Amino acid sequence: MRAPAYSIELTQVFEWNDGVTNSRQDSLAAEEPLEIRVDGRPLSVTMRTPGNDLELAAGFLLTEGIIENREQISSIRAVVPKGAGKSNVVEVELRDVHHEKEELKRNFFSASSCGICGKASIEAIRRRDLVMPNRELRVRPEVLCRLPESLRARQEVFERTGGLHAAALFDREGRLVALREDIGRHNAVDKLAGWALLDGVLPLENLVILVSGRGGFEIIQKALAMGIPIVASVSAPSNLAVKLAREMGLTLIGFLRGKRFVVYSGEFRCLAEAH
Repeated sequence: MRAPAYSIELTQVFEWNDGVTNSRQDSLAAEEPLEIRVDGRPLSVTMRTPGNDLELAAGFLLTEGIIENREQISSIRAVVPKGAGKSNVVEVELRDVHHEKEELKRNFFSASSCGICGKASIEAIRRRDLVMPNRELRVRPEVLCRLPESLRARQEVFERTGGLHAAALFDREGRLVALREDIGRHNAVDKLAGWALLDGVLPLENLVILVSGRGGFEIIQKALAMGIPIVASVSAPSNLAVKLAREMGLTLIGFLRGKRFVVYSGEFRCLAEAH
């Protein structure tokens, strides 16, 4: 998997190692703002790692409940503002989207660490009529335990910078389907959502999503929007993430490391003895 253009920046640093100082070149994960415009109006500015910007914009619209399917996107394109050297804007034209103008005008300003700043809680998810994901999917514990190593082995930008999150989709046998990296884990998930939306493969009812870091509320709501039955993370989930997962019948796994993991919800999809 090749790193997208502009996702890495080189810089000169000094390294101190056990009393010895060396000057060397280092790689930094790029972080730049992306403005998403809908029907000519600014909708969101998010800090992201450049690359897969169309996917990020499309996935954001899907997981935030602004659109429900690919057919509602009339056009989507990256633009270079006058005087700018590269594109940090994605313009989207929608059709058959029944949102009030004032609702679409509100800005979703999100930092790289939070995808739901200023948003409501589970009640907002209920109003979107998201349904319980596929109850028939089963994944063996041994398969789940292989996923973090597979994820890490394919994180090209992280390997060079040590500064990115990743989200990856796997099938029930642990085969990698798609992977995206970003300075924000919620952006990495939105890039996957945009890939699935634009490629017409939604819902992802037979796949597992693995995210680096913690499994927060925003990751669960985005997984539900994609129809994903199992969410796994290498760190802890939040209390609100667990509450939402239990209410919606989603399998939520945390602390997936080595030969151990903790199931917070939906254990029937991965633990036969817990049935």
